[in-house]
Amino acid sequence: ERALQLLELGGSLEEDYIRIARCFEATRQKCCRLEQDGRRAREQLARAEAERAALEVKLKHARNQVEVEMKKRHRAEAELEKQERKLQLVFESLMQEPWGGGEQRSVLSALAGRRLGVALAPGRRSSVVDDSCQSLLSHSDISYDRTEDDV
Repeated sequence: ERALQLLELGGSLEEDYIRIARCFEATRQKCCRLEQDGRRAREQLARAEAERAALEVKLKHARNQVEVEMKKRHRAEAELEKQERKLQLVFESLMQEPWGGGEQRSVLSALAGRRLGVALAPGRRSSVVDDSCQSLLSHSDISYDRTEDDV
C-alpha cells in the first residue's frame, strides 16, 4: 500500500515539477523583457540628457548674443543722442546767425518741423527695437529647475 501511495504521489509530483518549471520559464522570459525595457529606457534617457545639454549650450550662446546685441544697441543709441545734440546745436546756431535773414530762418524752420523736429525731440529713443523684449530674453528670467531631475 505504501508503495502504491508513493507511485501515485510520484505521478502528481512530476506534474507539479512541470508546472513549476513552466512558471520559472515564464518568469525568466518576463525578466528578460523587463531587462530589455530597462535598457531601452536608459538609452532614451541618455539621448534626452544629451539633447538637453545641447539645448543648454544653445541657450547660453543665445543669451550671450542677446547681451552683445543689447550693448551694441545702447552704444548706438548713445551715439545717436550725441549726434542729435550736435545737430540741435548747429540748428540753433544757424537760427541765431545775423547774416541768414528771414528766408534762411523760414527754410530752417520748415526743415525743423519736418525732419529735425522728430529727431531733435528731447528724450527720444529709437523705436526700432522694443525694450519689452528685454525681459523675455533676460538670462535671469530663463532658468532651468533641476529639482524635477530627481523625479
